[in-house]
Amino acid sequence: MAIDYQSLAVRGVQALSPYQPGKPIDELARELGLDPADIIKLASNENPLGPSEKALAAAREALSELCLYPDGNGFDLKQALSARLAVGMDQITLGNGSNDVLEVIARCFADPDAEVVYSQYAFAVYPLVTQAIGATGVSVPARDWGHDLDAMAAAVTERTKLVFVANPNNPTGTVHKAADIEAFLAKIPERVLVVLDEAYCEYLTGNEYPDGVQLLSRFPNLIVCRTFSKAWGLAALRVGYSISSPAIADVLNRVRQPFNVDTLALAAATAVLADDAYLERSREVNSAGLRQLEQAFDRMGLAYIPSAGNFVAVDVGEQAQAVYEALLARGVIVRPVAGYGMPRHLRVSVGLPEQNARFIEALEQSLAALGQGS
Repeated sequence: MAIDYQSLAVRGVQALSPYQPGKPIDELARELGLDPADIIKLASNENPLGPSEKALAAAREALSELCLYPDGNGFDLKQALSARLAVGMDQITLGNGSNDVLEVIARCFADPDAEVVYSQYAFAVYPLVTQAIGATGVSVPARDWGHDLDAMAAAVTERTKLVFVANPNNPTGTVHKAADIEAFLAKIPERVLVVLDEAYCEYLTGNEYPDGVQLLSRFPNLIVCRTFSKAWGLAALRVGYSISSPAIADVLNRVRQPFNVDTLALAAATAVLADDAYLERSREVNSAGLRQLEQAFDRMGLAYIPSAGNFVAVDVGEQAQAVYEALLARGVIVRPVAGYGMPRHLRVSVGLPEQNARFIEALEQSLAALGQGS
């Protein structure tokens, strides 16, 4: 008799559905017989500029060390982050992308008796890591597509161990200003850890938005998570990190795998931190791209959620899945977000101007073919 190996998995894992990333270009090319060179991918919030030349040079130089294990402590990268963020090296925990850090946090501080609070329409990894460890997820209804911080604070109980807050939020692009985040943190008991996920924070400009690192001295239960995958353009190398109190970082580093960030990633991330011109160019291209997409949606009469990230969620109607597939047939990959409870929306990453124009044209054609054109 065949063994049901799924039934042998721990209870939380049994009911999990795998995280669904954006469709790769090569996969679409194989499925539809398209030329990969004619496909554009605007599905995974990647930086359309390509990597920084400084990052590329550092990675090339590190190639000769492929026979050696990485620096398990990530000294050079921690030192660079410490100098840039004005924090101690003992406050930093490195991860194989920020997803890795989020999972380590959950494993360290939650258990099957715990509750973990997060928002409706928030990043899919929060419920995934919660369910994987057998904790109880508490999804708080959103307000205007974003976090209802007052309701989230009210949802904290004696069983709550963690609260996840994404600012800006993925996939909706909503953002809270500094005063809102500080007021929220003041309501959370110090025994409850708040994870402020700032994966898209480099796209924010203006003093009205919070810098989570600056809040650490006032809120010792705060953990700030960031990534090199978005504005810094290193998605393929998977480098993320958290900043917290030294005491919390000490706990995280006990569970973190010692070689979770590889040598090429460490070298490239350290180098790109010195490339402020690249970061500024990333911001400029993103800001212009958001305007280009929003103006097109306004012209087409499509509702969208104003975004502070490098993507925008647009309401294409009840046939969103059909629109997505029609775009695929035209060689344009975007991201359906029905799995987030947003069945009418597609999330579109900001590309280069010509990529955005190609998407806009393909969207108009797709909507017209489905009888939804304006």
